Amino acid sequence: MRVLIVDDEPQARARLQRLLTTMPGIEIVGTAKDGEQALAQVAALAPDVVFLDIQMPGISGLDVAASLPDPAPALVFATAFDRYALDAFDSAAVDYLLKPVEAERLARTLDRLRERLRMRASPARAEQAPPAQLLVPDRGRTHVVAVAEIAWLEAADNYVVLHLLAGRPPLLLRRTLAGLLADLGPGFVRTHRGAAVALAQVLALREAGLTLRGGASAPCSRPYRAGLLRALNSNTQAP
Repeated sequence: MRVLIVDDEPQARARLQRLLTTMPGIEIVGTAKDGEQALAQVAALAPDVVFLDIQMPGISGLDVAASLPDPAPALVFATAFDRYALDAFDSAAVDYLLKPVEAERLARTLDRLRERLRMRASPARAEQAPPAQLLVPDRGRTHVVAVAEIAWLEAADNYVVLHLLAGRPPLLLRRTLAGLLADLGPGFVRTHRGAAVALAQVLALREAGLTLRGGASAPCSRPYRAGLLRALNSNTQAP
């Protein structure tokens, strides 16, 4: 089991690392001190599991969880505060550890992780609330993008191009389009094999595609028109 440890507190990182090295079948592939490093390490190292602190300066652990690439590693949150437990399990975490982490409790968590990894041949995604923002690593910096600022999405190999409002330049996120849409929920609808739009941004449906608010356009192929119209109608009727 390949493990990445993410915590802004050096002592907490060191303690968890010491405990994990005593457990059989564990390889610690790296550590990170903040959310930005965590995303970079996940992309570079492809760990099976991330032990992730929740309360960190700048980028929280919950924001990191919402921005992990597909297929995402299994998550275990570790924090000194039990008030985050519900949010952690909403993020489909395997477990939630309170600091200081104890060896016996950690061993039970590893048993759960092994079971989860055995079941990954046919994963079942837990229902969770759509994220309010995404974290997008980009050449040494991390952009925090509000989901409400996304006009449409475009698939590009193993990436998704985020086309943003207000003339902002597009950003590349290392996700599959299908995986990102599963996280974003019903506010986004596929309009093309390689594209999806934010329903709130659709202004007009034309023969050549879609006109979005602010003058942008997005593709819409014939097989997806009926589904888009149903979604638009449901969105209009929603309270």
